[in-house]
Amino acid sequence: MKTWIRFRNAHGQTGFGVLENHRITQYDGEMFGTATPGAKLLSREDVTLLSPCVPTKVVALWNNFHALSEKLGKAAPSHPLFLIKPPTSVIGHGEPIQRPKAYNGKIAYEGELAIVIGKRCSNVSAEEADDYIFGYSCINDVTAAELLNEDPNFAQWCRSKGFDTFSCIGPAIQRDFDWRNAHVITRLDGVERQNYPLSDMIFSPAQQVSLISQDMTLEPGDVIACGTSVGVGSIKDGATVEVSIGGIGVLSNVLAGGV
Repeated sequence: MKTWIRFRNAHGQTGFGVLENHRITQYDGEMFGTATPGAKLLSREDVTLLSPCVPTKVVALWNNFHALSEKLGKAAPSHPLFLIKPPTSVIGHGEPIQRPKAYNGKIAYEGELAIVIGKRCSNVSAEEADDYIFGYSCINDVTAAELLNEDPNFAQWCRSKGFDTFSCIGPAIQRDFDWRNAHVITRLDGVERQNYPLSDMIFSPAQQVSLISQDMTLEPGDVIACGTSVGVGSIKDGATVEVSIGGIGVLSNVLAGGV
């Protein structure tokens, strides 16, 4: 079971490799192409974790859990409902979420499972889709909540969720992950706010990849945020959000003040 990470070393150089027992085997090549283990071993304590992938886009789902759908009084969708978040929104474990300079309103967390695409993917079937999934990570899909319906004529999903640092991904990509038996747990300053089973998803990861690949080409390293369930709440400046999924790890980020 390989745990893949990206990192920056003490000399400012970036790399990637496999983490095991606090030791990193650095790899050569490309994570989503030909990757071969090198001779270099590093200590986890000697590097800074980065986002484990560099997506061209983050596809973020809405209304993909039965429990939240029932709470909202919404019918289960027949096709994944999603928005696109830009690559500039992506940060890794331990990096601060920056409050947008011109926004003083509510900022919300959403702890979710992230699917990481491993190879170019277009019009694949649900039966083929697992072959295109490189692995899984944690994501905090951050939202400037008061911007979403600021203009009553147009819901601003991309604007409210697309700010720099609003897609926190990490700490690692887990290749062999049984999502059916896992829970997403979100803690705010150590207090549990979300705890929901991934088995409650309306669209499974394979179904998401298949159906979204019929709408757009997914590139290696792209991320699908699987949507969240009940328990979404606001983050105060200086608060720490932890998204934990057993078998993957804990993603932790602090909301900083205005830049």
